[in-house]
Amino acid sequence: MTQSVKKWLKYNWAHTQIRLVLILTVSVFLIILAVSLTSYYTSKSVLQEELSELQRQMLQLNMDVIDESIRESDQVAIQVALNDNIYKFLTSKVQNSYANISEAYQLLTTLISNSAYIKSIYVYDLERDSFLSIPQGYSSSRINFVDSEWVGVASEFGDRTTVIKKRAVPEGAAGKGSDITLFRKILIQGEFKGIVAVNLQDEALFAKLNPPVMNNLNRMRYIIDENDEILYSVSNYAFDQAAVDLALGELKEDGSGDMTFRNRQLLANQLASPVTGWRYISIVEQDSLLAKSKRVAQVVLLVSVAALAVGGATIFYINAAAFRPVRRLKQLFSSYDRKPEEAEGIDLEKLAGELLSKHAHLSQLVRETMSEASSKLLTDIYAGNASGRRDIREKWSRYFGEWSTAPLTVAVLSIDRYDEWARSFTGGDHSLLKFALANIAAELFEPQWRIVCADFGKDKTAILLQPRHEGLHAESKLEEALEIVSRYLKFSVSAGISTPLTDIARLKQAMLEAENALTYRLYRGYGKVIPFRDVSEHEVRGPSTGEAALEELARAIESGSEQEAKDAVDRMIAGVRSEYGYPSAAVYYLQSAAERIERLRPAEESAYTEFGRFDTLDLDDIASELGSRALPLAQRYRRLVESKDFILCHKMIEYMKQHLSEPIGIPEISESIGISSSLASQLFKQETGETIYNYLTSLRMDRAGELLLKTDDRISDIAQMVGYQHENSFIRSFRKLKAITPGKYRDMMRTRMDTVLE
Repeated sequence: MTQSVKKWLKYNWAHTQIRLVLILTVSVFLIILAVSLTSYYTSKSVLQEELSELQRQMLQLNMDVIDESIRESDQVAIQVALNDNIYKFLTSKVQNSYANISEAYQLLTTLISNSAYIKSIYVYDLERDSFLSIPQGYSSSRINFVDSEWVGVASEFGDRTTVIKKRAVPEGAAGKGSDITLFRKILIQGEFKGIVAVNLQDEALFAKLNPPVMNNLNRMRYIIDENDEILYSVSNYAFDQAAVDLALGELKEDGSGDMTFRNRQLLANQLASPVTGWRYISIVEQDSLLAKSKRVAQVVLLVSVAALAVGGATIFYINAAAFRPVRRLKQLFSSYDRKPEEAEGIDLEKLAGELLSKHAHLSQLVRETMSEASSKLLTDIYAGNASGRRDIREKWSRYFGEWSTAPLTVAVLSIDRYDEWARSFTGGDHSLLKFALANIAAELFEPQWRIVCADFGKDKTAILLQPRHEGLHAESKLEEALEIVSRYLKFSVSAGISTPLTDIARLKQAMLEAENALTYRLYRGYGKVIPFRDVSEHEVRGPSTGEAALEELARAIESGSEQEAKDAVDRMIAGVRSEYGYPSAAVYYLQSAAERIERLRPAEESAYTEFGRFDTLDLDDIASELGSRALPLAQRYRRLVESKDFILCHKMIEYMKQHLSEPIGIPEISESIGISSSLASQLFKQETGETIYNYLTSLRMDRAGELLLKTDDRISDIAQMVGYQHENSFIRSFRKLKAITPGKYRDMMRTRMDTVLE
């Protein structure tokens, strides 16, 4: 085909008329095409400049309005941070002072009502993990405050005093928190004491961003923060997210960009706010503006194509007239697919080419068939499908007729870490890479060796070798092949090599020798050539590692001790290494260890549904595999033990709250969860940092304070309600914890409430 095209081009270029028509046609086509492109891109550039400038001006106006709103909100945050009542809230020992809280509420309420952009305000105490907020109120703990997931922002300030970010508002707090929040540090004497969170009204803040409808242009505007997260977007057309991502990637240094997405022309502009660091981006579809320019360019382009078609038709006509006699001769020589009896002139070259091509194709098929048949013989011997001596000798003489009576050597190559290798490449690449491995071996051996490769499945490839002359050693050449495979194919291969043999009927034995030598990769590591003669005299030492080691590993995992589990795995591997047993038995034992580990995993968390093949790993990698299974499982058992302690403590606290009015003590509390008093005290102290007695007393005094404030009951009656049989004992406990007697506490708190109401 290529030769025919070359001849056709050569003939046409030599023809004066065709050459002149071709030059004129191409010249006219290029001139018209240049005019078309120039007119289109000139008009496009002018329209884009005008549209881009208008978009940037509108973005600037919107950004100025939003930045001013952010500044006002930041001033509100500063007023809150500097307020005396907030200072008392963060520094006073008694944080929930009624008077102080009331005045702080009044301040926050006034600030919110005076701003069109503020939805709510939170004040967070870093040290005591408490909140003061409008409209939620005072919360002594993060657990009681619905919208508290944002407190981790304390780690994001660094040297900054203000952070503005979009956050997720938890369910139940949507009416109080907001997506956009301004956070400001509260520093007292240079120390980071708290955070003011100003939750902004998103719709009011970004209302100016809504673009007016103009010229029926499809457009989108949006704001992204410093972490490339979209804060707000508004559009009169559904732009794909892919279009937004493309626009960001195509923006130039000046903040503008022009790109094509799905046959749509998009124009993008960007401005960065010096106040917030936000980026304001506008994307406009400009197809409607460029429609007329495109039509003009398309018409001119069609004219150029028409000129090119006229020139092509002219050249076709000239060729049709010139080659008419030649086509007639071909029809006479090839009618009904029959060859002419006497080939003359134009057909001689064609006939000779066809015959040579067919002969080369048949020769290639014969070579490939013989190679595949010889490989198939090795595979059949390995699989036991050609075990008879007569059968083997007959096929050997047929497929290996060119081989001599020199000794034969079998090498079995195996891919190290086969499971990892199989996951690293797609299924279609597996056979390709193994083919490349066989080719590398063949290229190195072929000049001086006769070689046949056979794929034994999965990780294994077999090589049958015969030297062409004496004095050659297969081991050194095989080591070179493995090094080249590692360098160019980027994976490691190990090999076992048999002793030389002269009887072809013993090929199966040679294959088993090579496979047996290969198993010693377990002890020797990866990328090695292991001759059978080096391991044939291997004697097994007395075993010391067995079922007891497996039980020890299982106990270590169930105890939740990661260190003990690691030590058990290390002892097991050291035992296998010191015993130096048969590799197949050692691999079976280690595989049993992996299965034993997995049986300890709960059924609902069975992460390993299949076990990897250990027979392509060395001892170090098997140790890592066992550790990766055992240590996380031990860690999970440890978490289970710890979580039980927490649940028991929680049950003790719930029992105290439900029986505050009863004269309960540590024996009753521990009995409620079914453990001894000493163990209950130990667990409670470990989980909460307080004793059971102190925690119970604190709950009782908090309840007594509520009753003193909200009821007119006598102090003796209130003592009974919180579990005290004697009034004096109650008064002593109340004064010890609150630093004031119950009666004075009632008078003081009611006086403060009356003052606030007035």
